Amino acid sequence: MLVEIVTPDKKVFEGEVYGVNMPGTDGSFELLNNHAPIISTLGLGFVKVRMNEGNDQIFEIDGGVAEMMNNKLIILAEKVVA
Repeated sequence: MLVEIVTPDKKVFEGEVYGVNMPGTDGSFELLNNHAPIISTLGLGFVKVRMNEGNDQIFEIDGGVAEMMNNKLIILAEKVVA
């Protein structure tokens, strides 16, 4: 699935991935390829991007919103902590 992580300032990540684990406001959850459409608020925590090659990437976010539709996940993060 295609994933984009975007902040108000810039696009932080874009690429094809196996799955993504996110900090929802009601608890952590994971989205995989071909997941049903969903919109969720995100809390403070870590977004783990599971790459197809096994090279995971981790981003610390300060809240936001995630939308999954047609095998494309967009994460609109308030801030990505370096």
